[in-house]
Amino acid sequence: MQKSLFGYGKTTKALAQKFGGFHIYDDTFKEPKEDEFNNILLNPSYFNPALSELEIMSPGFPPKHKLIKEARNLTSEYDYFYDVSPKTVWISGTNGKTTTTQMSQHLLAKIGSQMGANVGIPLAELDPYARLWILETSSFTMHYTKKAKPELYALLPITQDHLSWHGSFKAYEKAKLSVLSRMNECDVAILPAKYKDVKTKAYIITYENDEDLALKMGIDMAKISFKTPFLLDAILALSIEKILLDSTSYELLNSFVILDNKLEEFKDKKQRLWVNDSKATNLDATKAALIRYKDKDIHLILGGDSKGVDLSPLFAFMKDFKIRIYLIGTSKKQCEVLAKEYDIKYSLCENLEDAVFKIDKSLNLNEVALLSPACASLDEFSSYAQRAELFKDCVARL
Repeated sequence: MQKSLFGYGKTTKALAQKFGGFHIYDDTFKEPKEDEFNNILLNPSYFNPALSELEIMSPGFPPKHKLIKEARNLTSEYDYFYDVSPKTVWISGTNGKTTTTQMSQHLLAKIGSQMGANVGIPLAELDPYARLWILETSSFTMHYTKKAKPELYALLPITQDHLSWHGSFKAYEKAKLSVLSRMNECDVAILPAKYKDVKTKAYIITYENDEDLALKMGIDMAKISFKTPFLLDAILALSIEKILLDSTSYELLNSFVILDNKLEEFKDKKQRLWVNDSKATNLDATKAALIRYKDKDIHLILGGDSKGVDLSPLFAFMKDFKIRIYLIGTSKKQCEVLAKEYDIKYSLCENLEDAVFKIDKSLNLNEVALLSPACASLDEFSSYAQRAELFKDCVARL
């Protein structure tokens, strides 16, 4: 019998290199071959479920894929490592989970914690003897996970995202909440107030907003240097520290530096303000960026892969801003229809570079040029990071 991996991304590559001896199925493999770790690389057409005793998929592997439908022994990365992992904190939600995870690691590294999962570090690369794993947990992973659960689950608000993958918002929300049914009396869950009645044995702390959570956790917001949209992330990270260590390290938190691609401000040769918010891949992330610059005239680059999400709430939100939008990607025609409906000024652009050059012709010193697409990047780029690099490169060449 064989052990199988579906997809050849970071997660499965790390497993293949750590353990070896897998049959790895990916659409990019045309002919069978063996790698240096004794793994057999195969096209999915070679998969025989009767010969496979275990199948681990890359987290984003779509549930409608032929391999998933044929598999008989599907196991998520989380379930595979559950019996050998240390205590874990899972952090999820729609916006802010990467920042919250990174902030939490910043606060808890002093006790020997390690950070991983959706933040870009596979579980196979984490130390099973670490005191704590802090895991940014995606809805994809939670969809496939049936056994693993954390000792502490911190959930940011859930809004529409990844609907083409999950099929509906209800299914997306269900994935985010699924772990609660496996948690027990010794576990803690921090949840938005709308989920106060969810069935779980865990001890629940609910919150209406950042102020409410700070009040319930005894956190002094005046001592936090971060503002919206990072304020709730910071309060959640401090809440996690307080639950685990009964301490709140304000100075340590305030030394945390927000990484690139999230409201990253820079100026061009004419000293005009540009903002790289390429990581804003859904509506609420873009709304948060717009609120930050609400007092300025905004030139917004919008579009990409909408992931099946209805973008009209964002356009309804934008209609009261001083804004012109520059439309890119596969969603630009959809956005054009909405721009006309909500009477928002817009320009259709051939690509991201064209959008930057169009903005250059009209951007004034007291205005802001903002890349906050509200859409994923995979229609035209390998990642939101590559989209960001092109954006910054285009601005540098103005």
